[in-house]
Amino acid sequence: MESGLYVVATPIGNLGDMVPRAVEVLQSVDLIAAEDTRHSAPLLKHFDISTPMLAYHDHSDEAALRRIDKCIAQGGAVALISDAGTPLISDPGYRLLQHAHQQGWQVVPVPGASAVVAALSVAGLATDRFRFEGFLPAKQAARRTRLQALAAEPVTLVFYEAPHRLLETLADMRDCFGDERLGVLARELTKAFETILRAPLKDLEAAVLADSNQCRGEIVLLVEAATPAEVAMSPEAEQLLLLLADELPPKKAAAITADVFGLRKKTLYEFLISR
Repeated sequence: MESGLYVVATPIGNLGDMVPRAVEVLQSVDLIAAEDTRHSAPLLKHFDISTPMLAYHDHSDEAALRRIDKCIAQGGAVALISDAGTPLISDPGYRLLQHAHQQGWQVVPVPGASAVVAALSVAGLATDRFRFEGFLPAKQAARRTRLQALAAEPVTLVFYEAPHRLLETLADMRDCFGDERLGVLARELTKAFETILRAPLKDLEAAVLADSNQCRGEIVLLVEAATPAEVAMSPEAEQLLLLLADELPPKKAAAITADVFGLRKKTLYEFLISR
């Protein structure tokens, strides 16, 4: 096997989603760097993979990195896996990959399951443009600030969320995005209790309130893109527009703001002259 670092996706729940190439790679490399060796041990046992494992995450000490470094420097191959899904998608590995490129190692992706892609594929929301935000801040003030900054984004938004924060986050999304913005809760994807709920945010929050089981397991939240009207009235766009309007004619202020935010100049101009 060629020397280098192999970034290997593993199932997010259903072991049937393990791709044959991933099994072959994990059986063939000299070392597997796993986010949590205790979590990954049953997966490796299921596929009869006896390759030695090393615990590695972005807060690992230098000893772990030195062992990986030594293996590859001597012509060996190392596979990086996370607890589930594709490594580095809100999972550890950034520091190792950065080091790999700096050292000139061969870096090989072995694609497979990803909760982000799985959720997008069934959400029924626009997928030509989407924005993955990972986990929102745990504290409400910071979370609401982040959501408000995203409220006018004209793209589908994708988040991971911890079960114990789900209701708080849905309430904040409803306040920041509006009751009628469409949301999707994709929970426990590919597992026995897989659930996909699609409804306006106010109804989605109510559904979770009515069923405590929805606050369990692995969660992906998706929110539909802002409409043109919502984009035009975003706080950032309005602030710039009004500042420019104090110094420039309405058409010029509208043109500049439209260029900055990718909005329709006519909508901004009509907003100014209607004030």
